[in-house]
Amino acid sequence: MTDLSILQQVRKLQIRTNRQVANVLAGAYLSVFKGSGIEFDEVRPYVPGDDIRAIDWNVTARTGEPYVKRFVEERELTIMIMVDISGSQDFGVARSKRELASELAALLAFSAASNKDKVGLMLFHRDSELFIPPRKGQKHAMRVVREILSRQASAPKSTDLPWRKRWLRFWKKRGHSPGKGTDIGGSLEFCRRVLKKRAVLFVISDFHDIGYLPTLQRVNKRHDVVAALIRDPGESQLPTRGLVALRDAETGRERLIDASDRHFREALMAMSNARTESLKSSLQSSGIDLMILDNDKPAITPLLSFLRMREKRGRR
Repeated sequence: MTDLSILQQVRKLQIRTNRQVANVLAGAYLSVFKGSGIEFDEVRPYVPGDDIRAIDWNVTARTGEPYVKRFVEERELTIMIMVDISGSQDFGVARSKRELASELAALLAFSAASNKDKVGLMLFHRDSELFIPPRKGQKHAMRVVREILSRQASAPKSTDLPWRKRWLRFWKKRGHSPGKGTDIGGSLEFCRRVLKKRAVLFVISDFHDIGYLPTLQRVNKRHDVVAALIRDPGESQLPTRGLVALRDAETGRERLIDASDRHFREALMAMSNARTESLKSSLQSSGIDLMILDNDKPAITPLLSFLRMREKRGRR
C-alpha cells in the first residue's frame, strides 16, 4: 500500500468519524471525560484565611508547621490509545479486525482533538512497536490514525487470501509460542512508566494473550483503563466447507476436522462465548470497563453505548 493510498484512507476515516464526533459523540464524550473537577498540585505553608479542611496533616506533623494542599482546576485530559497489531488482527471475514480497531481509534483521536485534549498512541504485539507521546491538535490525531493504517499496510495481506486459508491462518496464529503473539502486560507496564499524569487508556485488542490481568489491575489503579474487545464472526463460526486442517501454534500438533460437523461447530461457538464471558468476569471483578466490538458492525454504536453507560454511572 502506497503513502498516497494510506493518506486517502486517513481522509476517509477523518470525514466519516468527524461527522460522527460532531453529531453523535460530542455531548457524551464531554459528559463522561470532562468536568472531573480539580487535581492536586502541591503543598504550601498555611496562611490565615485558608480553609482548615485543606490542611495536609501528614506534612504538618512531619514539619511541625501547618501546610495546606493546593489544587488546580483540571482543564485537559490525556487519551492513550493502545492498539494490538499482532498477527491475529489480520483476520476477518468482511474486513480485518485491524480495520475496525483503526475506526475506533479514529473516533477516539478526533473526539480528543475536537475537545482540545491530548491523545497518544501505542502499537504493540509481542513488543512495543511504536509509542507516540500524547499531544493536542487535529494534525496530531491524523498522525495517530495514519500510523495505525501504515502498520496495517506492512502486515501480511490475509484479506487477499481465500476464506478457508484466512480462517486457517488465524487459528495457526492463536498460540503464544516464543517470538509470536501478543504481550498486553508488557505494553501496559511501559505506559505506566512513561505516562506521568493520569490518563484514560483504551486497550484495543482481541485479547489472545495470557498473564496480563495483574498488570492490567496495577495500571488501572493509577490510570483509567478501558478494554475494547475486537471480535470477528469467523472466530466462532466455521465455514461449512468440509475438511479443514488446524494446527496448535504452541505444540505444533495438527488436527484435521470436519467443518460441517454440527457438534464441532457447536463446541467452537461455546468456547468462543465462554472466552468472552471469562474476560467480562475478570475485568468486572477488577473494576475495568469492557467494550465489545463486532467486526461486522460499525464502531460508533458500542462506543456510544459505553459513553452513555459511564455517564449514567457517574450520576449515581
